[in-house]
Amino acid sequence: MRIKVIALNILRFLILILLQTFIFNKINLGGYLNPMIYPLFILLLPFEISGGLLLSLAFIMGLSIDIFVGSIGLHAGATVYMAFLRPISLKFISSNREYETGISPGINDLGYLWFIKYTVFLVFSHHLFFFFMEAFSFSEFTATINRILLSTGLSVVIILFLNVMFKPNIKRK
Repeated sequence: MRIKVIALNILRFLILILLQTFIFNKINLGGYLNPMIYPLFILLLPFEISGGLLLSLAFIMGLSIDIFVGSIGLHAGATVYMAFLRPISLKFISSNREYETGISPGINDLGYLWFIKYTVFLVFSHHLFFFFMEAFSFSEFTATINRILLSTGLSVVIILFLNVMFKPNIKRK
């Protein structure tokens, strides 16, 4: 069973990098809509993963995207920041079930509402870090906030769609 989880996450890692670099990085609507779906990798990692491994995997995921798109650590920094906040978010987002071994942080195990709150908080945090580091200034504060909000909304919708598409047996909560 453990090998199956590792293989699934390696496959998810590779697919998300390919989707992000070859499809979603090509979407840029007016400079305000930049969907980023690769945070889904961190969102769906098992609850029992250690903090050090979580941060390491986040760094590797972000660095992989940075290498493909030619950015200088923006994705790595934002993804590590998101991974750092993940355990904190799990403490504050309530669930009907405990975060026990064998369940994953997805719609199937914890329901729509829980997954939406979890995804919105972490993707917003990722985008907040990413776009402010990209701008590296508060002179375009309003434009940066608009990019954060619009890109977060689009990213969350796509992430929810992908989660539903690849997990058809969803529990309604």
